[in-house]
Amino acid sequence: MANPVTSTYDLIIIGSGPGGYVAAIRAAQLGMRVAVVEREALGGVCLNWGCIPTKALLKSAQVFNYIQEAAHYGIQVKEATVDFPGMIQRSRAVAHDMNKGIQFLFKKHNITTLYGVGKLHDNKTVSVQQNGTTTSYRAEHILLATGSRHRPLPNLNVDHRQVIGYREAMSLDQQPRSMIIVGAGYIGVEFAYFYNSIGTQVILVESQPQLLPLEEADISEKLAQSFKKTGMSIYTSTEVLDIQPGGIVRASIQGREEQLSADKVLVAVGVAPNIEGLGLEGLGGATQAGRVVVDEFYRTHVPNLYAIGDMIQGPALAHVASAEGTICVEKIAGLQPEPLDYLNIPSCVYCQPEVASIGYTTQAAQAAGYTVKVGKFPFSASGKACAVGAKDGFVKVIFDAQHGEWLGAHMIGAHVTELISEVSVARKLETTAQEIMRSVHPHPTLSESIVEAVADAYQEAIHL
Repeated sequence: MANPVTSTYDLIIIGSGPGGYVAAIRAAQLGMRVAVVEREALGGVCLNWGCIPTKALLKSAQVFNYIQEAAHYGIQVKEATVDFPGMIQRSRAVAHDMNKGIQFLFKKHNITTLYGVGKLHDNKTVSVQQNGTTTSYRAEHILLATGSRHRPLPNLNVDHRQVIGYREAMSLDQQPRSMIIVGAGYIGVEFAYFYNSIGTQVILVESQPQLLPLEEADISEKLAQSFKKTGMSIYTSTEVLDIQPGGIVRASIQGREEQLSADKVLVAVGVAPNIEGLGLEGLGGATQAGRVVVDEFYRTHVPNLYAIGDMIQGPALAHVASAEGTICVEKIAGLQPEPLDYLNIPSCVYCQPEVASIGYTTQAAQAAGYTVKVGKFPFSASGKACAVGAKDGFVKVIFDAQHGEWLGAHMIGAHVTELISEVSVARKLETTAQEIMRSVHPHPTLSESIVEAVADAYQEAIHL
């Protein structure tokens, strides 16, 4: 039996990550009385242990690389050394400041924060447990935004000491001399770049034939080449059989069993949704493949109950959760939002060189029945890239040869995580290749590479 209800809201959101906190603010803007349940810290994993603090670490690595390459720019610098605890401290400080920013925004919009573990009692009641005390709250609508966690595998037991997850990887007391990273998705690749850049001997292991398995093959090949130039060891098509004491990884490398060893083993094999313990099953909420089933406006099978973010089907990305949360609460408020176009979601990886993509890969476009035009422009032919010393990479674009639809774009190189937004907007507006080619981009900029790649698809490139 639920405890007596102490407060009533229009909307209660369980989880304050980039899906939950954005939904809360948008709902408050639309006049709703909103409460957010959070068991740890506002901003969720993304702000406190993921997106934001990892980018702070990656920036530290990039600055260290700049100093090491200073002579290339005509600058002589005495030997630089890594202050590993200082890097970790800066990363945690950035996350702390961002957390304070969310607190400010909640106060500005009169959003109530309920700290503790939230659980559904019924489709309009949430109980919140903290320090042995349970309090119940009622709302006309409840939104689940509980995100995800490190995905455990039975043969890759994380002991949080020698075999670690992403949280430990960004808060170690000492820099390890060597590290094996299992999994070359975006989490594994970013940590591989960070630790390798500051002097840790990194071995990157991936079960699929390429790094970043969801990316275009030539993007992954270029990234592997770049990583290998820096001394990183890469094993693809490699199955990790188990991790033994002493940091020994027993692996099948293209059918041949070998042992790899390191001071630390980072398991970065993806994430698992947080759907357990919410009370969803008792209300009849449907799940499929471990994720909550929702419609295009994020309504579950239970009336007045919604779900967004990593706990539903779709890409587990912060900006996706934010977009879903906005659409969901606008629908609740009686507006007519457009359903999210999941084919127009940018994906970004923040190692160096950066990787960004959107839409179809060449193979997926052809499998969908398109006849494609493909254009490609190397940064080695870009004046700006050459001037700033960032010639490593390229921009690749894919068009439908019949109707001219911009099907996808794939980039690797400096600042491509910023460039990809141009493609997102252009595809949303159904912009044609001719319109891109006739739009004047400033010179010299890396953005000119997009125009050149589009022109190359139509045999009109100037600088190739």
